[in-house]
Amino acid sequence: MQLKTLRLFCDVVAQRSFSKAAALNDVSQSLVSQTVNSLENRVGVSLIDRSKRPLEPTLAGAKYATGCRQLLESFEHLEDSLHRITDKVSGHVRIAAIYSVGLLEMGQYIDWFRDLHPDVEVKIDFLHPDQVYERIRADKSELGLVSFPREGGEFRSRQWQQQEVALVVPPNHPMSQQRSVSPSQINGLDFVSFTEDLKFRRKLDRWLKSAGVSVNTVHQFDNVENIKRSVEIGSGVALLPLQTVARERDYGSLKTVKLRGVDWKRPLGIVQKRNRKLSIAATRFVELLLDKKSPSRKESTKRGSHKTPSTCLLAD
Repeated sequence: MQLKTLRLFCDVVAQRSFSKAAALNDVSQSLVSQTVNSLENRVGVSLIDRSKRPLEPTLAGAKYATGCRQLLESFEHLEDSLHRITDKVSGHVRIAAIYSVGLLEMGQYIDWFRDLHPDVEVKIDFLHPDQVYERIRADKSELGLVSFPREGGEFRSRQWQQQEVALVVPPNHPMSQQRSVSPSQINGLDFVSFTEDLKFRRKLDRWLKSAGVSVNTVHQFDNVENIKRSVEIGSGVALLPLQTVARERDYGSLKTVKLRGVDWKRPLGIVQKRNRKLSIAATRFVELLLDKKSPSRKESTKRGSHKTPSTCLLAD
């Protein structure tokens, strides 16, 4: 029996969906369904209760999934121990990241990593922050990339970036030609922001309140891409980390204006499960993220090396 078969079954159980497991592994839904059917024929019992939505494993299926996960983890640990002896970097790295880390920036990091370690498959899913932590907790991802990372308990975090927050406006906005503005100049403007359940939104609200600024929030979204599109069509302005609007700024669809007199920055961190030892491939990826000598975005663009990373965009 192939390990991929066991991994597909475990993903069906974890995702409680054939389609989500298929998307997670870049295969067709029919292949996932056939794989589970073959497993059920092999063991002679039903493993998935298809009458329920979302899907649920049967009692036998839950027990079988637990055993399969243990087998997969044991095999991965065995392979990793051999790779550490030879210093060979191969296998796969699964990463869960918040939406606003950005496809462009992560695509460049993945390009650089593939140049260094072509035998490693990197899989990155963009998710709601709570889902990122759930992926780490459930051992579905080795690494998480989040803002204002949690520290302590079952999670361990490392500081990755301190991202400057700037005012983002459409090109025809009266402030688009200014090099900087004070927070007081934002007072009373129509504002596009994150939903209130996100930590970055709560931090923004505290910053604005401390500066004595009140804005008219006209739209709220749970991901940065929708916020940028809303600002582009003139719905309002936004406060976002500069790195998240690099592409739109280069294309001219958005303008960024620095904030004067305040030091508003969004910390990004790398999160992992405290009691889980990272694979050698994941360790090397963290080292690349933390390496200040990594090629700049400008250099990567000149080489024309950017490719879209393997992703699974899931709604909250």
